Amino acid sequence: MVNVAIIGASGYTGVELARILCNHKQIKLTAATSRQYANQPLGQVFPNLRKMTNLVCENLTTDELCASADFFFTAVPHKTAMNIVPDLLAAGKKVVDLSADFRLRDVSVYEQWYQPHSAAEFLKEAVYGLPELYRKEIRTARLIANPGCYPTSIILGLAPLLKAGCIEPQSIIADSKSGTSGAGRSAQVGSLFCEVADGFRAYKVGGTHRHTPEIEQEINAFLPEPVQISFTPHLLPISRGILSTVYAQLKPGIQHADIQHCYDQMYALEPFIRLLPEDTFPATQYVRGSNFCDIGFKVDTRTNRVIILSAIDNIVKGAAGQAVHNMNLMCGFDETAGLESAPFFP
Repeated sequence: MVNVAIIGASGYTGVELARILCNHKQIKLTAATSRQYANQPLGQVFPNLRKMTNLVCENLTTDELCASADFFFTAVPHKTAMNIVPDLLAAGKKVVDLSADFRLRDVSVYEQWYQPHSAAEFLKEAVYGLPELYRKEIRTARLIANPGCYPTSIILGLAPLLKAGCIEPQSIIADSKSGTSGAGRSAQVGSLFCEVADGFRAYKVGGTHRHTPEIEQEINAFLPEPVQISFTPHLLPISRGILSTVYAQLKPGIQHADIQHCYDQMYALEPFIRLLPEDTFPATQYVRGSNFCDIGFKVDTRTNRVIILSAIDNIVKGAAGQAVHNMNLMCGFDETAGLESAPFFP
């Protein structure tokens, strides 16, 4: 039994972590921190957790945190994580960080897109927590940089074709749509019901979204020369879910069967990748509440492009579920532990 703590339990990712961990038979959730809800029962702050846990939210010092658990999820904003994680590692703890603070290996790239980094010495050590690509490294790591939600959907869709050299990488265009929970739980005018309902809009247009360098970092890991992609996110009037549509030019001679072989070869044994039958395409409503990533594709023979579609739940596979998957690998558990539930429907 491993004692586990959630640092930053008051957001959507934090409560989703708590929901999943309450059903995990090999861990004990021993601490959940929140300054805003200190001394309030977690089941009172989030009524969906009533009778699931008796844990009370606490505002703990670093020493108190280190005494409370052996394994930590840091579900806190960027900049905050880099101030906490070094102390946890120094105390011999293992950490999955769900912020962006350790995802980018190049500190200059991080500082270009975010802010100055106060713990840059850990960037080379942190393992990018996409189990389908880095399972071996995750098993022996003490610090995991849990991927962003958009990057998860895009990278998983592209990886088999990049690995096999089936597409022209400089031609990649990623068009993604997310539910409003991706914007977090803090009050923002743009996330209000009346601002979102009955509407559909793009945002951070023109290569300005902070997930862009993360996507490019992982794409370029497959390539001899770095490329840049066009990535445009959109906001859907739904609570959770991401659907990414990715376009790329096929290299000469590549056919549907070649592409199918690439996906089968890379993902056939992956527990959380569902490859859809030909002419069947992913939809957000079929992955809600699950750690699955559904992937489908279509070859446009008229333009010689492949159109890749992937769907995930942005809070589960795009955040908390993937974090638990990483924990399972780091702790030597069955990697599906706590994550076996079927998606919600309807």
